[in-house]
Amino acid sequence: MGNDGGSIPKRRELVREAARLPTASELKATALESLTHAWTTCPLSDSPLDLSNAVSDWRGRLYNYEAILQCLMPSSSETAMHEAQEAEFARTGVRSLKDVVKLHFTTRKDEKAREFAACPVSMKELGAATKSVYIVPCGHVFAEVAMKEISDTEKQCPECSATFQERDIIPILSTDEAELERLAKRADELKTLGLAHNLKKEKGASKKKRKAIEGKEMGTGGELETGKDGNKMRKGKEDRKDISSRINNPMTASLTAKVLAEQEEMSKRRKVIDGYKKSEVAR
Repeated sequence: MGNDGGSIPKRRELVREAARLPTASELKATALESLTHAWTTCPLSDSPLDLSNAVSDWRGRLYNYEAILQCLMPSSSETAMHEAQEAEFARTGVRSLKDVVKLHFTTRKDEKAREFAACPVSMKELGAATKSVYIVPCGHVFAEVAMKEISDTEKQCPECSATFQERDIIPILSTDEAELERLAKRADELKTLGLAHNLKKEKGASKKKRKAIEGKEMGTGGELETGKDGNKMRKGKEDRKDISSRINNPMTASLTAKVLAEQEEMSKRRKVIDGYKKSEVAR
């Protein structure tokens, strides 16, 4: 080799430069970008997140209410989910409307008339740059720093004055392992008590627990009353069935009615099956 006018490459020219580890600022920018996407996009429908009609699961993840309804509806040619959407919905762990809480954001306007979600206590803009939490079951959203200022002896929502427990403060889109572990323990605790994420009774709760929970939720309205057809029913039952009539958006109301009807039908079938099993055991 040599004497041909060429040059022999050296080792440092042949070996590629080792991959550079991202800096702390680059990692922070990537995390902020990912969090911003989660604050602005529904992971089920990939459509813009509508904070005026958003819900959250026990992990604090955000979804459009209509997307949850579509996924809970019985499969059909018109409402069949794509495989990717079906897989994403399966990861949420949502099985009914009780597994999500409707969020209530306070909106403000700046000098340029730009409307944004804000904490009603601290007036901070809510989003990827501000750690936010919401209260179960009322669903009002606040900046985390504002909630820490509330006295431990007065656990009342600053917006609606509803009482709550420390465990029912849910961080929104948290990535902290300790917080996620706390949320998982809360979910297990509620399951043991026969309660769903929104603190309403689960269908699988025992009869004794069901009666106790109903008594607390219904208060003085838990007694039986006679309906128009002469049958006895609990007060407020018809209101729960007609919840769709109180939703302003016609499409959302229609989807809600279908989901509630499907869940009621599944509950009736489960009761029939349980009754059959008990009769077989008795024999």
